[in-house]
Amino acid sequence: MSDQSTQILSSARRFRVDPWSITAILIAALMVMPIIAVIWFAFHPTDNIWPHLLATTLPRYLTNTLVLALSVGVMCAMIGAGAAWLVVMYEFPGRKWLQWALLMPLAVPAYVGAYALVDLLEYAGPVQTALREVFGWTRPTDYWFPAIRTRWAAIVVLSFSFYPYVYILARAAFREQSGAGYEVARALGVGPIGRFVRVGLPLARPAIAAGCAVAMMETVNDFGTVDYFAVQTLTTGIFSTWLQGANLGGAAQIAALVLGIVVFLVTLEKVSRRKSRFFSSARGQRPVSAVKLRGPVAWLAMIACLIPLSVGFILPVTVLTSHSLVAREWMAPGLMKALFHTITVGGIASVLTVAGGVLMVYGVRLSGKQLPRLLMPVTAIGYAAPGAVLGIGILVPLAAVDNTVADTVLNITGYDPGLLLTGTAAALCIAYVVRFFGIAQGAADAALGRVAPSLPMAARSLGQTAGGVLGRVYMPLVRASIGSTLLLVFVDCVKELPATLLLRPFNYNTLATRVHEKASLEDLTQAAPAALVITAVGLIAVAFLARANR
Repeated sequence: MSDQSTQILSSARRFRVDPWSITAILIAALMVMPIIAVIWFAFHPTDNIWPHLLATTLPRYLTNTLVLALSVGVMCAMIGAGAAWLVVMYEFPGRKWLQWALLMPLAVPAYVGAYALVDLLEYAGPVQTALREVFGWTRPTDYWFPAIRTRWAAIVVLSFSFYPYVYILARAAFREQSGAGYEVARALGVGPIGRFVRVGLPLARPAIAAGCAVAMMETVNDFGTVDYFAVQTLTTGIFSTWLQGANLGGAAQIAALVLGIVVFLVTLEKVSRRKSRFFSSARGQRPVSAVKLRGPVAWLAMIACLIPLSVGFILPVTVLTSHSLVAREWMAPGLMKALFHTITVGGIASVLTVAGGVLMVYGVRLSGKQLPRLLMPVTAIGYAAPGAVLGIGILVPLAAVDNTVADTVLNITGYDPGLLLTGTAAALCIAYVVRFFGIAQGAADAALGRVAPSLPMAARSLGQTAGGVLGRVYMPLVRASIGSTLLLVFVDCVKELPATLLLRPFNYNTLATRVHEKASLEDLTQAAPAALVITAVGLIAVAFLARANR
């Protein structure tokens, strides 16, 4: 064969149509499109109110957001790292179950914890009522009690809801350290606090920083807690500017600012993880040996671990349970309908998300081309982007598509089909897929990566197509991982509030929006059953998380 023929064949192979590459690129484009739409709307507003925002509300939104994020990050670092240090380094009563129970606040959405705290500590709540009865106070001016619906109360609720992100990473970092370093420090006379500050903390700092970055991203994303506490943040600013001020451009500009903060936090998290590898020169590294505590110190360690568990999980669940026992909401049509909507939309979105993640990862691995490989990490940005930001990037383009399709069908057939996407739960499904695609993609990448390359190669040599290899070789081997991912995505769909509030059709409730709706009307008794159902679903995910991190 001549050199010219070889060159032609090589060029043909390079530019041939690869369906797996095209699939991966299309999925990546769909995941990134809402973010691009937000940036476009921000730089091309119909009515530019950016100068007005800068002069009026934006400084307050930005200040509250930064104070919340930084304060929650610091508190999560203190609570999460401190609890992780205690359960790894010491033995005390209840340690075995506390090390897993400390993950349970992840099952309770932060906004549910806010409703429970206010119900417990407000003027008409049981705490202040008991104080008035004991001391004979009759008026609010007779005594002082801290205000509940404040920024600092929101910080407390968010910190005790998000500290498990730091705890789980710090615990893993402490467990992976060598016990020799601590023994040397102890032999040199360094006390417990010194060993924590001078030995344990520097080695675990990248993991703690990564957990703090995730907690801060969740804080920036939060809407239900800050809205209930009347704290004006960038997320609440998106809602008020768009829904109350009817200004899409201004809302998109605030959303673009939120994206900037999120990108910074994602970068911080990536840099922290990149630096979180430490190596031991010893071949047989000796694990850390827990020191047995005795006497009052042991009980103090147990109490220290019980405090975040109590505030983040036991307190809200107890308050909600007490309300649900007297509620007639359990069999209410509205609750059953919200439950059906949640299961339906969450189930469809979970299947689409995980299927898309598997197809994209498999397509990138199979094609071996550079463009799909470069696009794959970008698709995970939806998980970091707040739901309110995605709401803007999804609703407006879908509304344009809906109107175009409806007008075309009307002109051709004379029949008006209505809004097929934004008028139904389809927009919600799309938002959930984009929001949680990063979870499915990461899990699929890890699961497919564990399959030995010789197995699919053998299947291809026996005549299996690429699709056959995926269905008959990969899927049976990664079925358990894919099932766990499906459950985790479903749980996140159940808890998602900001995107659901923006994209749900009229008079369409999920469990999350029903809880928010009832609690906003100060009717926690009617909100409690739906909140408990959300918490129960979250506990299943926490159980899988604990099992995976044993």
